[in-house]
Amino acid sequence: MNQIKNGLKKYIKEDIHVSLLTEWNKALENKEFQEFVRHFHSSWEILSKYTSSLEDSFVEFEHCKKCKGLAMCKNRVRGYAYLPKENHERLEFNYKACKYTEKYKKETKYLENIESFDIPKEIKEAKMKDIFLDYEQRFEVIKWLNDFIKDYPKNHNQKGIYLYGNFGCGKTYLISAAFNELAKKGYKSAIIFWPEYLRSLKSSFGNDFKERMEHIKKVPLLLIDDIGAENTTAWVRDEIFCPLIQYRMQEKLPTFFTSNLDLEALEQHFSITKDGVEKLKARRIIERIRQLTELREMVSKNLRN
Repeated sequence: MNQIKNGLKKYIKEDIHVSLLTEWNKALENKEFQEFVRHFHSSWEILSKYTSSLEDSFVEFEHCKKCKGLAMCKNRVRGYAYLPKENHERLEFNYKACKYTEKYKKETKYLENIESFDIPKEIKEAKMKDIFLDYEQRFEVIKWLNDFIKDYPKNHNQKGIYLYGNFGCGKTYLISAAFNELAKKGYKSAIIFWPEYLRSLKSSFGNDFKERMEHIKKVPLLLIDDIGAENTTAWVRDEIFCPLIQYRMQEKLPTFFTSNLDLEALEQHFSITKDGVEKLKARRIIERIRQLTELREMVSKNLRN
C-alpha cells in the first residue's frame, strides 16, 4: 500500500512539474518577457514555479515603461508596480513605488505637519501659487495671509483671521494654502470642519475625547472651518467651544475661522439653544473671537460651480 501511495505522489509531482514547464515555455514565447526574466540569477527551473506571478509583474513593468505620470497609471495599485526580488532560491513579490509616487511623496512630505478632519483632498493640498486672482475682493485677504506667512517665523503669537463671506468663495482654500506654506517650514497646524468634528467628538466619549480636545486646544495653528453651520447646543457652546477659544486666547495661539456668517449673525446663532435665548454667553464668545482674530469679509463668485 505504501509503495502505491509513494508511486502516486511521484506521478502527481512529475505531472505538476511538466505542467509548470509547459506554462513557462509558453510564457517564454514572448521575447520581451524573455528579456524581463533574463535579469534573474535563478535557474529557469526555479523561475518556472513563479510563471503566473512573473507574468503579472511583467505586465506592470511594461506599464511603467510607457507611463508618463500617476494619472496615467494602469497598474492594480496606482503608483506602484508588483515586482519580484530574489531571495536565495526563492522569489518574493512586493509592491514597489514608482518614480512618480516617490516624487509625489517627497513634494507632499510637508503635509505630515498638518492634521485635518473631514477636509477634501484639494483643500488639504492647496497652494498659494494656485490661488485665483480674478476677483479684487480676494486681494486684501491674500495680502494679509502672505504677511502672516512672512511674519509667523518671527512672531508665533499673531492674531488669526475671522474670514466670512458667501458660500464657495474660497475661504477655506486660502487659509489652508497659507498653512501648507508654513508646514513646508516645519510648523504644525490643524484644520477641522467644525460641524462634523463636533459629531465625532460626541461619539468619542469614554475613548479619546479628552486627548482630542487637548490636541486642538494646543496645536500651534488652528483653522475652525464653517463655524456657525453646526447645531447650537449649550454643551457645544459652553463646554466645547468656549474653553477651546479661551485657552487659545490666553496662550496667544493663532486661531483662524471661516464662516458664512458675520459676527453679528454668529452672536445670534450662539445665543439661541433649546434652553432659550442667552445673549450674554453668546456675546462673551464673540468678544473672545474678536481678541483672537482680525475680521475680514470676502465675497466672490462661487468657485465650486
